[in-house]
Amino acid sequence: MVGDKRLGEREWLIAAEFAEPTAAHGPTARRDPTALRDPTALTGHRSTAAPLVRPAQLPAAAPDFTGRADAVRELSGLLTAQGGAPPVLAVSGIGGIGKTALAVHVAHAARRHFPDGQLYADLRGAGPSPAEPDAVLAAFLRSLGIPDAAIPDGTEERTALYRSALAGRRVLVLLDNARDTDQIRPLLPGDGPHGHAAPHGCATLITGRATMAGLDGAHPVDLDVMSPGEAFSLFALIVGEERAAVEREEVMDVLASCGFLPLAIRIAASRLASRRTWTVSVLARKLADERRRLDELRAGDLAVKASFELGYGQLEPEQARAFRLLGLAGGPDISLPAAAAVLGLDDASSRALMESLVGTSLLEPTVPGRYRLHDLLRLYARTCAERDDLPEAEREAALSRLLDFYLATAARVYAAERPGDRTVEHLAPTTRPGLTFESSGAALDWLFTEADCLLACARQCVADGRRRRVADLLTAALDLAESGARSHQYQGVAEAIIESAQSAGDVRTEARARSTLGNLYYFTGRFEHAERELERALDLELAARDPMLASRVPNRLGSIVLDQGRREEAEAYFNRALAAFRADANEAGEASALSNLARVHIDKGRAQAGVELAEQALEIYQRLGASLRLANGRYTLGIALTRTGRLDEALTHLTQALGIFRDTRQQLWEGMAHFRLAETHLAAGRPARAAWHAERSLAMQGLCGEWRRGSLLTVLGKALSEVGQTDRARECWQEALAIYQRLGSPEREEVSALMGIPSISSAAPPHGAGRLHPDPPGGMTTH
Repeated sequence: MVGDKRLGEREWLIAAEFAEPTAAHGPTARRDPTALRDPTALTGHRSTAAPLVRPAQLPAAAPDFTGRADAVRELSGLLTAQGGAPPVLAVSGIGGIGKTALAVHVAHAARRHFPDGQLYADLRGAGPSPAEPDAVLAAFLRSLGIPDAAIPDGTEERTALYRSALAGRRVLVLLDNARDTDQIRPLLPGDGPHGHAAPHGCATLITGRATMAGLDGAHPVDLDVMSPGEAFSLFALIVGEERAAVEREEVMDVLASCGFLPLAIRIAASRLASRRTWTVSVLARKLADERRRLDELRAGDLAVKASFELGYGQLEPEQARAFRLLGLAGGPDISLPAAAAVLGLDDASSRALMESLVGTSLLEPTVPGRYRLHDLLRLYARTCAERDDLPEAEREAALSRLLDFYLATAARVYAAERPGDRTVEHLAPTTRPGLTFESSGAALDWLFTEADCLLACARQCVADGRRRRVADLLTAALDLAESGARSHQYQGVAEAIIESAQSAGDVRTEARARSTLGNLYYFTGRFEHAERELERALDLELAARDPMLASRVPNRLGSIVLDQGRREEAEAYFNRALAAFRADANEAGEASALSNLARVHIDKGRAQAGVELAEQALEIYQRLGASLRLANGRYTLGIALTRTGRLDEALTHLTQALGIFRDTRQQLWEGMAHFRLAETHLAAGRPARAAWHAERSLAMQGLCGEWRRGSLLTVLGKALSEVGQTDRARECWQEALAIYQRLGSPEREEVSALMGIPSISSAAPPHGAGRLHPDPPGGMTTH
């Protein structure tokens, strides 16, 4: 630093004052090595004799600071580490996340490691008028005891003097609320004397909404929302431990409404603390209304909306538009292709915009290719969309593009799983193409990954112009219902479509929605509800003349009535479905109806005819190359072979079906395959294997309904009785009998008889030889 020709006379004198003494200065120029640690011992500028002081500018730490143990430990360790380059730590996160509180808390804890002082500046980076670096530098230089007359005019000169003043000292610099790296760079202390890293030099702690990714050598700390435990502790500190403990569940509702954002929690807790007549449940009810939530999160001069406003106000026009539109999507996060649909842009342009929003901490990356908005930020984005002249037509168009993207892609998933099935050709057309997949496995991965977002979009779009596409989206996303995934959300969307279609007199859409709802009810074991919905769908189909429903609905109704022992009705339904599938040239549907007719023949005691029909269905599935449907065909054939006593062949087909169901994440079907394997092993005189499969099936049948649970318990009881575990067997039968009595099912007679028999002969006929037990919708297929 000594001899820097850029410095003027005044700067030269001050730089020399702080420079490391050399032999050129002579003995009289050397100062006491302890002088820098004693602010009263520092001599001032030679011409002014202004005393140099040790600054202590840190703001007061929050008395109720709590949590953030990992971040505190990380930052403290880096600040106080010995050796290496002077640390530069950058804490980033959305407004209200607690960046300043954390940084001030850590800085206070580390003060003793910085005996030469602590500098602090609020850089106002989130506001419309950020602090200018040269103004901050002037303030810092004055704090270090340099008089105004010695402070140069230019930013570069001030930076050089600032770094000279800090050379050889140990000062902590806290730069709060920074805007970007350009604002920060001039304020960073330099290295140690002669350009070498100081082993005990200065450290810089930065906070800001931007990520400071371009700041070389900075250690980033991206602050997330509080954990539920941390959030509860902060809330309890403000309102009182006893008050929070009495209504703990309601406190958690409040914290969830706050999105575990520290600023929101502090505001909510402060409001409650100042209103002694309120209970926590009163506050929870106020915050439950999404339309008023941001307005409720205001206390004194603190407001969540105001904090968000600062960041939003800094966005470029295209960023602001993207932020508003992304807030319209209702899922927990959003993929890049889905975001591109919302924005109406290509993937590359969308990625650039998304990453720019990540840089402002208004958007958060979750996993590669996926992003999310904090819940409160999403509400704020929607407020901005309504407030900032974003026309309703543009908002509706964005959601329509997103719906088209999900429908087009889900249709491709459906087609990948069901080669030869013409159902997708009867779905509503879309204006936006969907994704393509290299394999059916990749297609299913996409569907299950997007399930929450897809159904959230569907729920939002139940309106006049999009109602039919939403109903078709449920049809295309059939695997979600068939696997038992997201049953509650799926049902809610279907019911909303029915209500909307009824109000509008939209018969075709109502029929399709009732068909999907009936399918879901049957998957979850609610057979009476399923039959009612499907019968209504079939009545509506006669008016709508919908070829898709003309085949699919009777195929499913046949399965319901067959499971109730109504064989003649079932055969009529299946024959009707078979004719409709053939008229529509739907080979996969034809195979489905043949499989279901095989069930009727087996149930009527014509097992060999059932085997032949099942083999015809299997041959079609093999020709089409349909993996999951091939599993359905093997499942049906396995049951038919069991009924004819060809047990080894049956086990082969059922085992192959089980593997495919497991690989395609069809949990309900996987459970049913275990059940059929249990029946077959029991018939083959292997009760221990039968018991193992029955217990596996029982563990996986949480969504199957009570009737199927009764069947599983009956078979498990038989297997346990065979291996001598008669007490456990009776417990199974007692539970099964209670279920059947509650449902009024005829199976209660069989179970009553079993409970009077101490053991079951291995020569006994296969369980259910006179009648098949309930299977998932469509019998042994999904149609």
